Amino acid sequence: MNPAIAVIAEIVRAITPFDTLERQHIAETLAWLESTDDVFRRVKPDTPPRHLVSYVVLVDPEARAVFLGRHLLADLWLPTGGHISPGEHPLDAAGREAAEELGVPAEFTVTGTEPLFLTVTTTVGTHSGHQDVSLWYLIRGDRSREYALDPREFSEGRWWDIDTFAIPDPDPHFPRFLAKLESALHASPTQRRASNVP
Repeated sequence: MNPAIAVIAEIVRAITPFDTLERQHIAETLAWLESTDDVFRRVKPDTPPRHLVSYVVLVDPEARAVFLGRHLLADLWLPTGGHISPGEHPLDAAGREAAEELGVPAEFTVTGTEPLFLTVTTTVGTHSGHQDVSLWYLIRGDRSREYALDPREFSEGRWWDIDTFAIPDPDPHFPRFLAKLESALHASPTQRRASNVP
């Protein structure tokens, strides 16, 4: 396994699964990382047909809200984020995507600098059919602030309440992500360390 892939495998191993599906996605991802070095998107939109993504979820923990954008190609409400470049660390990709799509520096202070969640998703929309293996990072936002999303990627953006989340068409794993986020936000620092949530 090359060094860049080994680093990603360590990140994936450190994620504590929230449920059976995330446990399955983690195992599937680790097996995939062991089987190939071709894990980064090299040609848009889908070469190779499975590749790594860093999601960047903007969270206001005090207001208990998340910021999502209406993605132009997928036609879903999604967090910001994008494909990890060859050799790029996923955390660096998350910071880059926050700057590119939100115009803000990434403040990884909600639960730390490790991803909270991992999903394997077959894409929908204009370039459907390939698989994104997504690491879900959290950055701190402020619900009272306006965030201008990159208009090349999103048609609009808005805050959604964590407690009354009712979007008809988010990422298919978003309700599970919110449940894990809720658990992480309620965990004490000691509980977070014990469950590998920074």
